[in-house]
Amino acid sequence: MADDTVGTDVCGADAGGTPAEATAGIPATFRGEPEFSDSLRTFGAVLQALREHAGLSRQEFAELVRFSKHTVASVELGRRMPDPTLVERSEDATGNTGALRKSVRHLARQPGLAAWFRQWARLEATAITLYTYECRMIPGLLQTEAYARALSADQLPPLDDAQIAERWAARTERQRLLRERPNTTFGFILEEQLFVRRTGGAEVTRELIDHVLEIGQLRNVEIQIMPLVQESHAGLHGPVQLLETPENKWFAYTEAPESGQLISDSKVVSVLQRRYARMRSQALTIQDSVSLLQRMRGDL
Repeated sequence: MADDTVGTDVCGADAGGTPAEATAGIPATFRGEPEFSDSLRTFGAVLQALREHAGLSRQEFAELVRFSKHTVASVELGRRMPDPTLVERSEDATGNTGALRKSVRHLARQPGLAAWFRQWARLEATAITLYTYECRMIPGLLQTEAYARALSADQLPPLDDAQIAERWAARTERQRLLRERPNTTFGFILEEQLFVRRTGGAEVTRELIDHVLEIGQLRNVEIQIMPLVQESHAGLHGPVQLLETPENKWFAYTEAPESGQLISDSKVVSVLQRRYARMRSQALTIQDSVSLLQRMRGDL
């Protein structure tokens, strides 16, 4: 299953070496660690204590580290994995005690996220631009619970109820980005076949289309459909995701069965950006995509 749906293995090596700022202090694998909630709450409590010891309000601290007050609150309350850049800036803002750099190394894995996807998820959490092309299944950021459960039903080896619930919880946490980061640009190019397949049945697909149409109305979200009949298609190499960090650096992410690859090599990322740009011109316009989805829903 795509991106956040499997929880084993490690992140694939990228073509140009993973950038230090993306991985500083964050272990590549998380095995035999404490529960995610406990370790994140502990880190958040340390961060909050250091902030308060420095005499900073949450708003003042957020301005210093150049992250939103909401992001700082989410980290302090143990609801969000801290971004590596936030950790470094927090150290600077609280006297460089080293406590945050040391404690972040012991954070547990994120339940529900594939090991190879976690590094991308950390970058995704603070991205200012995020583009996704998908031809296999609806991306996690756009899924409904019923659709996600339908995908889980075909997972091998089979999942138990707790694992399915854990993965949906991770996905809903990621989906908050769409509404909580209104200044982030989200773009999705989805193959028409993803809806034609009717994964989970007609009712699940109707709900999915309604959800995608609703998300598409957000000012910061663009959704385009790649039609079934398309004689020229720049995306035949497979799914790809692209993001831009607050520092205006671009990364890409691709997946294969049971593995993922975070790409930082600027030459490779540039090629993937050009392919995505070509696909945007080949896919239906946003308005025509909405019309197609509405027709498809009416036919169910």
